[in-house]
Amino acid sequence: MTSFTSCPDCMGLGKQKRRIKKSLRLRYLLELEQFEKANGEGTPPIRPEASLYICPTCAGSGLVSSLDFPKPDKENYPHVAIIGGGIGGTALAVACLHRGIPFTLYERDKAFDERSQGYGLTLQQASKAMEGFGIFDLDKGVVSTRHLVHNPDGKVVAEWGMRKWMQGSTKTSPKKTNIHIARQSLRQALIQQLGSDTTIQWGHQLLDFKDNKDGGIDLNFQVNGKVKTDKADLIVGADGIRSAVRSLLISEKRSPLRYLGCIVILGICPLSALENMNSHLLDSATVFQTANGNERIYMMPYDSDSIMWQLSFPMTEEDAKTLSTKGKKALKEEAIQRTQWHSPIPEILSATLETQISGYPVYDRALLRSEWLENSGKATLIGDAAHPMSPFKGQGANQALLDALSLARTIFKACRPPSNWREKGIRESVLTAFESEMIERSSVKVQDSALAAQFLHSEIALYEGNEPRGKVLKRKGKL
Repeated sequence: MTSFTSCPDCMGLGKQKRRIKKSLRLRYLLELEQFEKANGEGTPPIRPEASLYICPTCAGSGLVSSLDFPKPDKENYPHVAIIGGGIGGTALAVACLHRGIPFTLYERDKAFDERSQGYGLTLQQASKAMEGFGIFDLDKGVVSTRHLVHNPDGKVVAEWGMRKWMQGSTKTSPKKTNIHIARQSLRQALIQQLGSDTTIQWGHQLLDFKDNKDGGIDLNFQVNGKVKTDKADLIVGADGIRSAVRSLLISEKRSPLRYLGCIVILGICPLSALENMNSHLLDSATVFQTANGNERIYMMPYDSDSIMWQLSFPMTEEDAKTLSTKGKKALKEEAIQRTQWHSPIPEILSATLETQISGYPVYDRALLRSEWLENSGKATLIGDAAHPMSPFKGQGANQALLDALSLARTIFKACRPPSNWREKGIRESVLTAFESEMIERSSVKVQDSALAAQFLHSEIALYEGNEPRGKVLKRKGKL
């Protein structure tokens, strides 16, 4: 495996600033002088800002290959305690590793595959960001090139994607590429960057944490029935929608789980179980969805040999909880009963083993606010712990990956010598700026995902137009 370290030319940011033209600098100075002579009357001149360009040394990844990973710089950088070994937490650990930032990654599960985590993800803007973690090729990822929307009879009401666009001469192939990958495959690719999963502290359930007299943090864990205490300079909650770190920083009363009015049932079906099916929808490069204004099913490649389906429909919170606790058999029966639609939907659901089915009510939380964290001292949140959202825009994992990269880059830039971050405090030096960027970037995704939970189960889902359903609303000025 290739080792990586931070690019020295862009300081791991992937971009460099162009020099501001001398003529622009001189014009600004002249306008500033005239403004000051006028005793501040009129409009003040705007200081020119340097534009950014992709770093040619690292091609925008922020990393360069090296013989070995950099050794942790314990003298200059804070020791980061990462709580949660899912996508966001593992990604943050990898980003810290590449930059010589000391870290410890804690996960409450006792092993990688202790819990079933068999659903798929779609990497959108984060597909490019994967290079920032030293992952330039996802072997188990599948690229989709066509997206279809049907009504229950199988009529196509919308189509978009590379294969559609390349048929005409008015549109060119898009730059963005969606990569579909199993969550555990992506997680494993990140763990491989760490060297092995032995770098993760498995079986560590966080109990609490508090500042110590040395200026750091004491963290208390329950491990094999005993209490264990570790130390760190910064704690990052990457422990999901029911985050233990969040509950210690932000009361549940202030920011409770918010039910979004629907339930999701997930399943994974191997293509080998559909041997007699000859459908163009099962080519491992097509994403399709079918809706009737209430129920909606979404199907995408899980890997080159399987397809994942996601059925969702409105239901009261009490009924959704009841159905999810009845078990896999009941979930499968409910899904089949609600989707007697066009082929190959009934065949796929019937061929899906009960062991590959799960279901849960859909929740998010109110938008995270900076003031909720301003008194959090040496602690922050990323991923679902910070901004949980519905799965209907496919943004949860994308935002978690972007959070991890942003936080590691901010630590690396803000804490290098001679920053005096210990005297200023980690919040002033790092966390305030990071949280501001994270909240601004992710809030619109939370809002759009919540709205999608409504409009995907309405007549809007059946609008005839070759564009994603959210774009229909935005174009009509309703979103």
